[in-house]
Amino acid sequence: MAKNDKPLLIKRYASRRLYNTETSDYVTLEDIASFIREGREVQIVDLKSGDDLTRQYLLQIIAEHESRGESVLPVTVLNDLVRSYTTQATSVVPQFLAMSFEMLRDGQSKAVENMSAMNPMSKMPGFEAMQAQQRAFMKAMTGGMAGQWSGPSVDAPDAEETENLEEIKKQLAELQAKLSKLS
Repeated sequence: MAKNDKPLLIKRYASRRLYNTETSDYVTLEDIASFIREGREVQIVDLKSGDDLTRQYLLQIIAEHESRGESVLPVTVLNDLVRSYTTQATSVVPQFLAMSFEMLRDGQSKAVENMSAMNPMSKMPGFEAMQAQQRAFMKAMTGGMAGQWSGPSVDAPDAEETENLEEIKKQLAELQAKLSKLS
């Protein structure tokens, strides 16, 4: 299937059946997971109400894979996600996760391009910068939750990381101020 800029529209009927509008046939959750693995974006909407159900179905796909023993998310990460719903960190968690996955995708594609027996991933261009940025985000995200984070430990930042951390904190404060104004 060719990559397409427009998401694949899936409509959910009242019978809860999922209908692929491009191929005019019914699809399963596994079919949708296959589309996504092939690089296709999907959008799932309720036919009657027009509500976007994409998030709900993507979470269901993840839950089904996890329940079959195809675990990708360690228990500590799941605990931290649950914890983030009850803390002020909720506002930064989605951004942090999105940026982390983006960096992971970028790192994987660079690793595939540069991988050889003599070139381990730790020597990949930008790997140290990626680690520093992840540490800075981790520090910013867990600032008010000392002792609660069960993920990997965060090393003390150097001067450059401290500047980056201060910039991130400033940006977070600005975003939180904007969100407060919107509420």
